[in-house]
Amino acid sequence: MRPAVKVLVIDDEDSHARAAAEALAKVGYQCIVATEGKEGLKHIKQGGFDVVITDLVMKDVDGMEILKETRSRLPHTQVIFLTGYGTVESAVAAMQNGATTFLQKPVNLHQLRVVVEEAVKKQTLGESFPQALRPWAKEVPFPDIVGKSPRTQSISHLIKRLAPTNATVLISGESGTGKELIARALHFYSPRKNRPFVVLNSAAIPEGLLESELFGHEKGAFTGAICQRKGKFEHAHRGTLFLDEVGDMPMAIQSKLLRVLEDGRVVKVGSNEPVAVDVRIVAATNKDLEELIKAEKFREDLYFRLNVVSIKVSPLRERQEDIPLLIDYFVKEFSSVYGKVCSITPEAKKKLLSYAWPGNVRELRNCLESMAVMNLDGLLKVEDIPEHISLGRMEEDRIRLRRTGLVGVSIEEMEKELIKNTLAAVGGNREASAKILGIGERTLYRKLDRYGLK
Repeated sequence: MRPAVKVLVIDDEDSHARAAAEALAKVGYQCIVATEGKEGLKHIKQGGFDVVITDLVMKDVDGMEILKETRSRLPHTQVIFLTGYGTVESAVAAMQNGATTFLQKPVNLHQLRVVVEEAVKKQTLGESFPQALRPWAKEVPFPDIVGKSPRTQSISHLIKRLAPTNATVLISGESGTGKELIARALHFYSPRKNRPFVVLNSAAIPEGLLESELFGHEKGAFTGAICQRKGKFEHAHRGTLFLDEVGDMPMAIQSKLLRVLEDGRVVKVGSNEPVAVDVRIVAATNKDLEELIKAEKFREDLYFRLNVVSIKVSPLRERQEDIPLLIDYFVKEFSSVYGKVCSITPEAKKKLLSYAWPGNVRELRNCLESMAVMNLDGLLKVEDIPEHISLGRMEEDRIRLRRTGLVGVSIEEMEKELIKNTLAAVGGNREASAKILGIGERTLYRKLDRYGLK
């Protein structure tokens, strides 16, 4: 079982506060309710909260004051805003000052649970979560990259060669292949391992907030900037900054990032004074940066600065020998996380091995977590596999074709559609497609020829 996560809900509308707290308590959070801003401040001064959920507009103390006090006294606590008076400006001001996210009333309680869970995950995976809740808090070695395929073994060796250096590394690969795990391994095996590992996802932050997130801002730099704030570079000083989805970074921010990489100094928004930083950069992308350069959407000089050493991560469908090891690893992990002793039947493992995993390792991990959560007897069986995976892509396509009402369509046309969609789902991998379709590779080649598919 996960340790209890403490949540403070502050809202001067009592019914809203109670509803939010009850919705969160039902899924295991320990909630305290404050129906006045001043009462909320008293709780914050006492400390011990992992998440604070606060209304933005209250009669006595507003949400920005709650945020300021939380940032001062509980710098690692995640703050989520709720408001019935939300505007783009107030959302930007709140997030620029450190809020995790922003929801408008009336709040969808399912969405609230999702947002809180994401905030907890963000802390759990980041350097800021309370020590007792960090998965690596115990003195155990960093888990090596799981897999026995030549490609995976090559990456493991490369990590241990690169980690002791300060070389900038660019990791490329499809979403869900484990790029962040590689970045964390580079940090863990480096001399910087006891310093911060800071993550910034360029795709997840609005352009108007990104500069402040990276470089920080001065008090009064923009409307709502009620205090000075450090950016990710300063937080990562003497540690590692992981720039995820760097291909989504706007051109204007790319120019400023390049200057920092060249000078080793950042200038906060609203300041003229540079601040020296010592940061190792690891970047990741699921996009082809060279194609983005041709399209004038990515700076060539920044690409060369980031691509000192490159690591290319293969999709899971191209390293199928890793899948059994990953299955065993995740089954063991979730047995521990959820306090269950789980094992998996050979039939269930075989079924998982026949799936193409277009979402890569992330999809496999999510699948096994779902199985572990829903299972009652400790034995993960075929019937525990989520339906869309258990059915397989071919059956999904059959269902989809049925739903579109394709009555009178010939078997050949349906077969052509199934083959085309299966190939698309696995990125054109013919071996994987043949396995999913339940036919031999030679048979597949003949059908590709027959239907004019490439």
